[in-house]
Amino acid sequence: MKGPQVRVLVIDDSALMRKLIPHILARDPQIEVVGTAMDGSFGLKKIEELKPDVITLDLDMPRMDGMETLRRITRSCRLPVVVVSAHTVKGASATFKALSLGAFDFVPKPSEASQAGMETIAEQLVAKVKVAAQYGVAKPPVVLPDKLRGKKSKQPLEQPPTKIVAIGISTGGPNALQYVLSQLPADFAGAILVVQHMPEGFTEMFAQRLNECCAIDVKEAHSGDVLLAGRALICPGNRHLRVRRMPLGDVAVLADDEKINGHRPSVDVLFQSVAQEFGTEAIALLMTGMGEDGAEGLGWVKAAGGLTVAQDEYSCVVFGMPKAGIERGHAMRVVSLDALANLLIRHCALPVTKRPSKTAEVDA
Repeated sequence: MKGPQVRVLVIDDSALMRKLIPHILARDPQIEVVGTAMDGSFGLKKIEELKPDVITLDLDMPRMDGMETLRRITRSCRLPVVVVSAHTVKGASATFKALSLGAFDFVPKPSEASQAGMETIAEQLVAKVKVAAQYGVAKPPVVLPDKLRGKKSKQPLEQPPTKIVAIGISTGGPNALQYVLSQLPADFAGAILVVQHMPEGFTEMFAQRLNECCAIDVKEAHSGDVLLAGRALICPGNRHLRVRRMPLGDVAVLADDEKINGHRPSVDVLFQSVAQEFGTEAIALLMTGMGEDGAEGLGWVKAAGGLTVAQDEYSCVVFGMPKAGIERGHAMRVVSLDALANLLIRHCALPVTKRPSKTAEVDA
């Protein structure tokens, strides 16, 4: 990102974090750490005084905690906030609440609170702060729907899907994905597979939260999970997700291969697998996120005869991933966030077609 330096204020009650986070950020010549604060009350005063561009915010603090601080920042200051969150179950729950309140993104604190531990998150912390400065307050936050489209079935029917919907998503994803999935009915005819760029240990909680607010069933994926109509599988953090067609039912397969273009899970891995296994029965959807993961995979699905969709620029928190797919000519449809659910319902409502005798051949 070109232009003036990104001015960052670090709010954290840990004296060690107030030393290590600025040290990491200040190594990037495009970032200037203008100050630190030990809690939200001091942080709000320093926002007025120092006029930062981006806030990094701890959630677990004395006096005014991070959640109340975030509410005040999003209500009155309109500054992007990158949450630096505890890597625990409690921390994950608080992180998703913070995202729903308007936090731009999050970075999990390593379990080892030391300089060596913080180095493991240094690259993503720097990247997310810079992207937050560029995109963080450009668009209004996603307003989650008040109610579901229908009720969750008490005894869902285990039906084969008409289509396989593969979704790739990153920054801005938790709220955007919740918006789309909560608008699908319990009898949605497609099976959904999601690669959301998210650290290991957060995806199980994420899937649980989605399941609670969606009529369809949502769960974290395990190898061997059958692809069913009305079910969404969320890829676990730090694993790749593929699909495999089997005589007794098509299944999800997890793997620990090397990172692809710096990502595990990788959207490209999922899209390529869906293209190869399902061809014309595949729908690939690339949603909000930074970077280019999934852009090439969108092309593989298109070449295999599937439908390819990209979220439009206005409704994305970050337009990087969809933009990359669109610019390569791989997106057949460009659709706003509020129209995505209806598009999926419409295309998955078609009857199951007879499958070809062999999988589609796709050039990788």
